[in-house]
Amino acid sequence: MPLSKEEVQHIASLARLELTAEELDRYREQLSAILDHVASLQKLDTENIPPMSAVFNGDSRLRADASRPSLLPEQVLGNTPHKSDGQFKIPPVFEK
Repeated sequence: MPLSKEEVQHIASLARLELTAEELDRYREQLSAILDHVASLQKLDTENIPPMSAVFNGDSRLRADASRPSLLPEQVLGNTPHKSDGQFKIPPVFEK
């Protein structure tokens, strides 16, 4: 499904991209190849494939979320060079 230069330019303008003539030709070829690949996927017979809600079977590879005691404020602030009233002291972000 080859795209025209005008179609690629329209897509670029929607994405607020300014393309050179070289980039326009390169993106036209690349986008056309992507669309050709998607078209070939649409031809696949998926009638006997059941619908899926997710790609994975639901087994989490992450550790279980378990509560544990948090650090004491003294431990949290122990390594900071600047603290005040039990809080981190940082330079102001906005100046008046």
